[in-house]
Amino acid sequence: MINPFKKTYTDKELILFRFLRRIKIFERLSNKELSHFLPFLYLRHYKQDEVVFFRGDPSNALYIVKSGRVALAVDVNDTFEALTEIQTNNAFGDNSLLEDSKRIYTAIVKSHHAELYVVPHVSLIEIFEEHPKIRAKVMTSLAELYNSYTTNLFKAYQSSFGFFDLSKTYQNP
Repeated sequence: MINPFKKTYTDKELILFRFLRRIKIFERLSNKELSHFLPFLYLRHYKQDEVVFFRGDPSNALYIVKSGRVALAVDVNDTFEALTEIQTNNAFGDNSLLEDSKRIYTAIVKSHHAELYVVPHVSLIEIFEEHPKIRAKVMTSLAELYNSYTTNLFKAYQSSFGFFDLSKTYQNP
């Protein structure tokens, strides 16, 4: 029997849910849970070489790449050293899910044009406060993502023959 009171979604919303679910931090969320993010997804357009944010800026938003490419880089001796390039179906600025965090890298648009969904930090916190299960699922995915980053860091350290001081990794800020 069909439940006439069950929420239904438009084709456009269902397409957006499928897109969001490809993003690591949203992969565990149901359509109903993802629907809480819809009012807070702002599509912004960026041009090549436009800076999305600088290292040290407050982490005020999460960014999801709808189209285009964004380079994540650290500044070393007045130059930018590339960490990675983010493309469609990926997010960056995920430390905006944490309270009072600052950007640890600079994000610069590399493609001719990029479309990014922007989810403000205050909106994320509002959703998390109203829906603790959503917060738990997102934070579990974030922990897995950060574990992956740490694993990659250790592999890079091992392959560089201990070129940098790894003991600084676990120091308290």
